[in-house]
Amino acid sequence: MAKLLLIDALNLIRRIYAVDVDQQGVSEKQIMQSCKARVHNACKKLLKRIEPTHAIAVFDGERSWRYHYYANYKHSRKPMPEPLKQNLALIAEGFKECGVTAFFPEQDEADDIIATLASKASHNKVHAVIVSTDKGFLPLSSGNIEIYNYFSKSYYDHNEILEKFSVPYNALTELWALMGDKTNDIPGVKGIGKKTAIELISEFGQVEHALTAPTLAPATRRKLEQDLDNFILSKTLVSLQTDINLGFNLSQLRVIERK
Repeated sequence: MAKLLLIDALNLIRRIYAVDVDQQGVSEKQIMQSCKARVHNACKKLLKRIEPTHAIAVFDGERSWRYHYYANYKHSRKPMPEPLKQNLALIAEGFKECGVTAFFPEQDEADDIIATLASKASHNKVHAVIVSTDKGFLPLSSGNIEIYNYFSKSYYDHNEILEKFSVPYNALTELWALMGDKTNDIPGVKGIGKKTAIELISEFGQVEHALTAPTLAPATRRKLEQDLDNFILSKTLVSLQTDINLGFNLSQLRVIERK
């Protein structure tokens, strides 16, 4: 039975690199070789643990549609260290040596590519496992799509998501659109923080329903109505695209067994 492994490549690599770069008295070349070796080792462990028939490690393209849609998107995030950026092709060999495709899109973000692949797989009754610590994938969590944290060696389940965010997995985009997301410089609705956003979702489910409800608190209604454009903008930004034109199909992602 087919199973698809989807690795958020930079999410994995940057955490591994952060450990390697702190070593004292080691050259840049040695750091990169170590990073490649540890990525290779991580990939081997993932293949053994998940036992996929198909796999891909997806990198980020240069500037996705989100940067054009909203000029401040991720504007305060630190850029990737230049030595790492210059050696991504080398580090990607760590995946390829395990028989896993490494994909570098021109512009699209890995999140949207992975979301598209996972959704297509799920639609075709193929089980998909996304490897990432990025919370943005959690709304995809379903019977056919699992999210796996390589570093804690655990899957995210719906109860854990509810416990952590106080809303169900399928309400996360609504939550982030309301309260914003500082890590990605997504604005949210002015004056609505996490507490109010959770209360609103718990009572009404969606902003659309809240705005037509007579029981919505006047102060909250005013904030929503005054900043509805930012809510719509934010929801668009936090929503993963599942219809990216990929240019390849599942059969091309079969894991090539290495001896």
